[in-house]
Amino acid sequence: MLLSSCADVRKSIYFSNQKDTTINSKNVAPLTYIQPNDLLSIAVSSLNPEATAIFNTPNNSYVSSSSASGLNLQSPGYLVNTDGFIQFPVIGNIKVAGLTTTQLKNELTQTLLSRKLLVDPVVVVRQLNFKVSVLGEVAHPTVINVPSEKISLLEALGLAGDITIFGRKDNVTVIREENGKKVIKRLNLNSNELFYSQYYYLKSNDIVIVEANKTKVSSSGQTVVILPIVLSGLSFIAIIVSSILRK
Repeated sequence: MLLSSCADVRKSIYFSNQKDTTINSKNVAPLTYIQPNDLLSIAVSSLNPEATAIFNTPNNSYVSSSSASGLNLQSPGYLVNTDGFIQFPVIGNIKVAGLTTTQLKNELTQTLLSRKLLVDPVVVVRQLNFKVSVLGEVAHPTVINVPSEKISLLEALGLAGDITIFGRKDNVTVIREENGKKVIKRLNLNSNELFYSQYYYLKSNDIVIVEANKTKVSSSGQTVVILPIVLSGLSFIAIIVSSILRK
C-alpha cells in the first residue's frame, strides 16, 4: 500500500525526476510559417508620417476569435487568401504563404526601399490568429490566442487552469499539423524530457489533450450505472406518494 501511494504521488508531480540543476536547453520556439487563411497585422513607419499613412490601411478583413478570458475579439488585418497572397497598398499582390513573419518583414522593407516609396521604413509583421487549444482534464478547456507568437506547453496548461487531479501528467498528447500531415506526440510531464523536446514550445493551431486517469474513468462509469437506478428509485417513490395522496 505504501509503495502504491508513493507511486501515485510521483505521478501527480511535474518533473519528479528532476534535481536542482541548470539545463542548457537548446529548444527554441519553432518557426511559424504563414499559411492561407492566416490574419496578419502589418504596421509601417518612417520619418514621413504622411507618406507612411497609405501603408497602414489594411483590407477590410475581420476574423472573430476567442481570447483566453473568453471574450470575442474582432481583429482587422490582411487575410491571406487561398492562393497564399495578400493585397498590400501600392505594392499590390504579395505571395506570403510559406514565409515567416520575419521574412515577410524583410521582403516588404526591401521592396519599399528599392522602389523608393519610403526612406528608412520600419515594418512590423504579426500573426493575429496564432492560437492553441487545450482540452481534456484541465480546469478550463480553452482556445488560447497568443499575441506574442510564442508559448510553451507549460504556459498553455497554466492558462487553461492546470491539469486537474484526475488528469494524467504522464500522458499529455500534442497534435500538430506539419507539411499537410498530423503529427501526434505523447509527452510524460513527470519526466524532465520536455525540457529537451521540440514540443516544449507550441506552434500555432497545436492541440493539447490531457488524458483522464483511471480514477476519473471508473467514477464516470459508476455514475453511468448508478444514475439510472437512482432515477428509477425516485420515480417509484413518486408513484407511491402520488397514489397515497389520491386516497
